[in-house]
Amino acid sequence: MGFDQAFYAAATFASPRDLDDFRRRIDPTWVEAALALTGTATVRRRRLPAEHVIWVVLGMGLFRDRTIEDVVSKLDLALPGGGGTIAKSSVSQARDRLGSEPLKWLFGRCAQTWATRSADAHRWRGLSVYGIDGTTVRVPDSAENRARFGGQNGRNESESGYPMLRVVALMVLRSHLLAACSVVGYEESGERRASESLLSSVPTHSLTILDRGLSAASFLIDVTAGEERYWLTRARRDRACRVVKRLGRGDELIEVNVTKEARKQRPDLPTSFQMRAIKYKRKGFTEQTLLTSLIDHARFPAKEIIALYHERWELELGYDEIKTELLDREETIRSRKPDGVLQEVWGILIAYNLVRLEMESIAKEARVEPTQISFIESLRLMRDEWEWLSVTSPGAIPKRLETMRRNVKRYVLPPRRDRSYPRVVKIKMSGYDRKRPLVERTK
Repeated sequence: MGFDQAFYAAATFASPRDLDDFRRRIDPTWVEAALALTGTATVRRRRLPAEHVIWVVLGMGLFRDRTIEDVVSKLDLALPGGGGTIAKSSVSQARDRLGSEPLKWLFGRCAQTWATRSADAHRWRGLSVYGIDGTTVRVPDSAENRARFGGQNGRNESESGYPMLRVVALMVLRSHLLAACSVVGYEESGERRASESLLSSVPTHSLTILDRGLSAASFLIDVTAGEERYWLTRARRDRACRVVKRLGRGDELIEVNVTKEARKQRPDLPTSFQMRAIKYKRKGFTEQTLLTSLIDHARFPAKEIIALYHERWELELGYDEIKTELLDREETIRSRKPDGVLQEVWGILIAYNLVRLEMESIAKEARVEPTQISFIESLRLMRDEWEWLSVTSPGAIPKRLETMRRNVKRYVLPPRRDRSYPRVVKIKMSGYDRKRPLVERTK
């Protein structure tokens, strides 16, 4: 049977006990809705219908060591009874017909369901814990990609080696599940502007830990626009303030002015607003100050806030899992056309969330936190399951899945050591001459 059929057939058997089943992960109706709402549903019978192409794109995200054609072949995604081998051009044409919008819609639908449930299960003092931060992704050096996405200019206004995408994520920090993402061209939007589009996805009764580059008054005020929506960030050294009240040792309620420039752009902003400042020092580091809207010092102790802030690093670890493990450290993603780039990125983000869901299920079975589960081992499990389900019979699925998960100990990592990670590298630069971008060479 076809891979997607096997995927759904496995729904009832995906867990030996009470783990979430596959059907509750990517419901077939979500795929149908993604195609219908974006106007890309297959009207006539094709060798690769649109609903199958979605699985091709997800397979591209999970199986980075294989060609796209091999993904189609291995997962048996052609129409049943079609026979023969699908030509490379057919796969490309099918992806072009599908476009990126169905994958973007499907990611949003899946992420909203999965992340909300996960955040609710890992609260801190009644608040779900999220983080917002950005990263960049290199894309193939084609003229179309460079014109659409742009890149980072270096010294002497030279272009970057590759065009680049900016990806900003709202992540559930205690499970690494992506709740929402903004994917834009590098020159299309800065990180702060891209982050603004994520604020509508921040739920009530939540705490969002921010990079200090997102500490503009307008952004912080917008984060709190909802019932019990709090923020936490590290202070910039140039921020002026006045102390309103001392709450404890190194713990103060302060007031910060909103600049005239900010109020000129946003007349609705107040002239000033209050926040809490917590000073602390870690061994080997200079004194730091945290700023937060968690003003109630009795409900939210300073020591716990200090420890909680360092969970922001989970976002960096999540990006590393995507770039290093899921993408196998490849220099760029595959697609050479802008819409194909966006389509592939949304597929990669869905695939990453699927692996993280598997890790959360394993963590529940092993009775540990999701961050203590090995991403590499879980990714291997997902790849083995997905490929195996495409060639097996439904009757053999329950025993196979139970066998694959029986020894959960191999997925559990030892407790993390309390280590610091200074932002340094051993090799600062290459001794080779720089290869000019394709656009420069063709001028």
